[in-house]
Amino acid sequence: MAYFRAKLRFEIDVMDVADAPEGTFVLVDTRRQSSWEHGHIPGAVHIPTADIPSCAHELIPLGASVVVYSWGPGCNGSTVAALAFAELGYPVREMIGGIEYWARNGLPVETAAGVAAGKPDGLVTAHPD
Repeated sequence: MAYFRAKLRFEIDVMDVADAPEGTFVLVDTRRQSSWEHGHIPGAVHIPTADIPSCAHELIPLGASVVVYSWGPGCNGSTVAALAFAELGYPVREMIGGIEYWARNGLPVETAAGVAAGKPDGLVTAHPD
């Protein structure tokens, strides 16, 4: 039980991120520039994982709650990024599922063409259209 309670302190579900009141945390996309340009969550701050140690304090006030995301469940980029934020003293959580599950839940994604939301995939969301 202790393991699962601890795990839940450091992870957050895609839908919980989407439903959180504005200002609850700073959402950070930790992927490389080309991935950010491919599509990102509207309102997210872009800090590639390698840049977190040198840029985080310039972009995010120390003590602010942070939620990080990367590609998806097949990638541990958000874990590496969460560790970098934790080492800097930030309270941080990983958004499990990454942008893959954000998009698969039909949530909005921003690209150079604008913001668009796809159709929710019934296999990954309990939130129907």
